[in-house]
Amino acid sequence: MNARKLLKWAAPLAAASMILTACGADEKTSTGDKEYTKIVAGTEATYAPFEYLDDKGNVVGLDADILAAIGEEMGIETEVKNVGWDSMMSQVTNGEIDMGAAAITITDERKQSYDFTDPYYEATLLIVTKEDSSIESLEDIKDKKISVQINTTGHKAAQDLQGVSSSKILAYENFSIALTEVLTGASDAAIGDNAVILEYLDKNPDSGLKAIEDDSFEKDYFGFMVKKGNTELLNILNEGLDKIKANGKLAEITGTEIE
Repeated sequence: MNARKLLKWAAPLAAASMILTACGADEKTSTGDKEYTKIVAGTEATYAPFEYLDDKGNVVGLDADILAAIGEEMGIETEVKNVGWDSMMSQVTNGEIDMGAAAITITDERKQSYDFTDPYYEATLLIVTKEDSSIESLEDIKDKKISVQINTTGHKAAQDLQGVSSSKILAYENFSIALTEVLTGASDAAIGDNAVILEYLDKNPDSGLKAIEDDSFEKDYFGFMVKKGNTELLNILNEGLDKIKANGKLAEITGTEIE
């Protein structure tokens, strides 16, 4: 092949090569991959012992401790911001924060919009009502006013009991308001996670409230929540969880074992 013919073939090949290289570069940058040196989580810091504010306004609690332990194992800085429950959901979706860490129950419905880590805590729901109340079971509050934190498993349990459109379900931004409604008599009972209710009763022995178990409540499993498709962060969190499960740090933080 003479030089003129060689140049005739080489030019289009070089151009094609440049196009392919450019496409490859665009494809790489369009994946949105992020190298994590710091993880920023959002929470609703009115849910002791999982998340609450200390005297200096810092978010503390089990979720912050677990995330910090994961960060230590993985060599990544962690931060937890108090943004509110519903805001946390939207901020994970739009990328303002990396993840949600707020005693979030893993449900099939939530999995449609978010990805979850492996479970780090097993919980169940409890009913809380006044000590002198005749309420003894879930059936007893079928026609009574129930206060809950909005869009939680407690809210879902109340809806399953009374119907989604029930006017007797009082849903609030945080569970502390739901408890206050029981204390003031605005609601007959509240439904929430066992650890949170038992923590409150332990810290407030003269509250005049009692907790009621009901076998119809299923077990809940808490996980950290990330934007749908963020497998990189999900893998980091799961690897860190595996490490703190294996070395006993997770059980030390939560006081319970989980498989």
